[in-house]
Amino acid sequence: MRVPLSWLREYVDLPATETGRDVQAKLISAGLEVETVEHLGADLKGPLVVGQVLTIEELEGFKKPIRFCTVNVGQANGTGEPQEIVCGARNFAVGDKVVVVLPGATLPGGFSISARKTYGKTSHGMICSSDELGMGDDGTHGIIVLPPETEVGKDAIELLELVDEVLDIAVTANRGDCLSIRGVARETAIAYGLPLRDPALLDVPGPNAYGYPVKIADPTGCDRFTARTVTGLSPEARSPIWLQRRLQKVGMRPISLAVDVTNYVMMELGQPLHAYDRSLVQGTIGVRRAAEGEKIVTLDGVERKLHAEDLVITDDRGPIGLAGVMGGADTEITDLPRSRTDSTGGTPIDADKATSDVVIEAAHFDQVAIARTARRHKLSSEASRRFERGVDPQAAAAAAQRTVDLLVLLAGGTAEAGVTEISAPSAPRTVAMPADHPDKVAGVTYGRETVVRRLQEVGCDVYGQDELIVTAPSWRPDLTDPNDLAEEVIRLEGYENLPSTLPRPPAGRGLTARQRLHRRIGRALAGAGYVEALNYPFVGEQVFDQLGLDADDPARRVVKLVNPLSDEEPALRTSLLPGLLGALRRNDGRGTHDLALFETGLVFHPRDEQRIAANLPVDRRPSEDDLAALDAALPDQPRHVAVVLAGAREQAGWWGKGRPADWADAIEAARLVAREAGAELILRKGQYGPWHPGRCAELIVTVDGAERVVGHAGELHPRVIKALGLPERTCAMELDLDTVARVGDGTPQAPSISTFPVATQDVALVVDAFVPAADVEAALREGAGELLESIRLFDVYDNAEQLGEGRKSLAYALRFRAGDRTLTVDEASAARDAAVALAGERVGAVLRS
Repeated sequence: MRVPLSWLREYVDLPATETGRDVQAKLISAGLEVETVEHLGADLKGPLVVGQVLTIEELEGFKKPIRFCTVNVGQANGTGEPQEIVCGARNFAVGDKVVVVLPGATLPGGFSISARKTYGKTSHGMICSSDELGMGDDGTHGIIVLPPETEVGKDAIELLELVDEVLDIAVTANRGDCLSIRGVARETAIAYGLPLRDPALLDVPGPNAYGYPVKIADPTGCDRFTARTVTGLSPEARSPIWLQRRLQKVGMRPISLAVDVTNYVMMELGQPLHAYDRSLVQGTIGVRRAAEGEKIVTLDGVERKLHAEDLVITDDRGPIGLAGVMGGADTEITDLPRSRTDSTGGTPIDADKATSDVVIEAAHFDQVAIARTARRHKLSSEASRRFERGVDPQAAAAAAQRTVDLLVLLAGGTAEAGVTEISAPSAPRTVAMPADHPDKVAGVTYGRETVVRRLQEVGCDVYGQDELIVTAPSWRPDLTDPNDLAEEVIRLEGYENLPSTLPRPPAGRGLTARQRLHRRIGRALAGAGYVEALNYPFVGEQVFDQLGLDADDPARRVVKLVNPLSDEEPALRTSLLPGLLGALRRNDGRGTHDLALFETGLVFHPRDEQRIAANLPVDRRPSEDDLAALDAALPDQPRHVAVVLAGAREQAGWWGKGRPADWADAIEAARLVAREAGAELILRKGQYGPWHPGRCAELIVTVDGAERVVGHAGELHPRVIKALGLPERTCAMELDLDTVARVGDGTPQAPSISTFPVATQDVALVVDAFVPAADVEAALREGAGELLESIRLFDVYDNAEQLGEGRKSLAYALRFRAGDRTLTVDEASAARDAAVALAGERVGAVLRS
């Protein structure tokens, strides 16, 4: 929200010496985030005056139209003689009043003006556009043409209010009241301890039977609707300079008088309004939900297909506006352009086509309905921003009256006596709060008097002694419970005044075993060359098709967000792979091709029974029952660990050849995680979703005596790689870390150091090609007995001529060691032979000759 300091001073008598920086500091102390203070016209220096065009000579022989003008600037040039100026703009004519900058002046950006020869003439100054003066877009895309009554020679810096300070405030989602000058003025008045001149305190006539007919079919979506009618608007009337400049300073473009007035009142009071051309509205104005498939062309010229939850404004034909978001083109205000001729100076515009009678709408709509409609149609507007953050329902009548008054004053219109006001009955919002509740929340003794005074300053009615009954003002829909009220007291008393006390944790309350395990795993993966990538936990359901998941796969059951950050990713993830693979794809696309990424994080699975979470207390630690009830209302959230790899795993160099990442690296990452968790991981050939069926391993642990698949690792399927735009031969692993941790022994294991030498025996076994190496390893491990220290597969060989069709050779290095003696050759050989014998019995392995 951009707030000009000059506009703010109309409602709060700030000291004349207060600058924008001073106001910024006060508002920040009160809890508003004032991001910047913009100094308009800080480097602007005159003379900058109003001139009248006397003559225009068209210069020929140039690539673009050039005009040589003489302009009367009064005595501003010291001689009273016409000023000779060369200009390329085409949107002004002889007799027009324009803004002239004379030699010796400086324009925004440090652009100095002097007499100079150009296009064969000497130009003594410039005729200015709004962009050249730093005013912003005024809709003309050309020279500023002032009203005919503007005095020649008048100082244009003062006339156009070019020097000002503008506060840019980042308004949080709960403070919709501060999306208006009125709301910021109230905060400023409180911060300075000054009275507020509330612009909404107007004499408003009561409703009567003569107003424009309105019918509300959905009082939940629209609980208040005010309609006023103004007739006889002059088609020649234009928005005055002061109104245009205020709109430009808050970041809006002047359009036409009727539209400018509604925008001005919206920025002033925070109440969005809409003006309909009365001659184009057919019958009763209504508010209802759209019928599925209805269509409307909005003011931006886009035809939109409506959803059954969209709230719409209608007449007898159907929808004429998206309620609280944008009006429809069927009832758009028609206004004469700034110039009575088109941009080329051609055909005059017919004044009879301009809107002369308007119906003003000031309504209050449901926050959630407007927010969903705006997101559904990807149509965020100034109106929808305010409605979805909360608009004062009591301001509708005042805003309509303010709009009527301005149209009567500026456009010569007549306000009809009819007043339509429809409102659903509602009780005031009251909150019961102990008087010392803010003291408990902040840890500071404020006292009842301070609490009551601060709540009254924000507009609350307060009654009671020890137990306060607080009625929140209509413009603060965010004040719904005692903690909200406590926050108001604390912020106005100053967050900076809260004492800073470091907590003293009791002994033994360090990281939990689960936290320590997660950190160990992160360090181990980082030590293995992986880089941690933290991704957003949101996904779109189309990613499950890209990953090749079956239609009935449990991973397709997702928790959907009611208010997602992006409509393209409305669900919470059930796997870490979409985010990690997206990060890998982005980095590969930016030139980093050798990648090894990991992430540990929560995934989310919906529970069969849905519950509503209760609000937890903030003045004490929640009880175990409170926490259990909260957990039961949340989705199931196991923690997973995943890795993705692409490109080279080992770089080539003077030391030798490199090696590309492959499925074995993904499996080794799973083994590393299991070792850190102290769990025994079983590997089997598997087939699941995104993995290549011939290069995928199931990751299995034993839980309560039964085997359970906790993940998969290997190379991704070529179809998945193509669908996601990944590098060739991308590999991945994902593991249910919580389950692995549950079956593991979390006791840290110190490295075993023996004083006795190791005995190494290598064996090469020939087995059928379909036999998994893991099964062979398991048989060898069991057969070797307790003397086996480690086993490692170091070679896989397949040659049909030497081994036979459908056979392969697996070579293992077996390390034997005893804890109390040096093994003899016979003992090591016996252990090796026992291992080979069991492998022959289990999987049909034979020693390779």
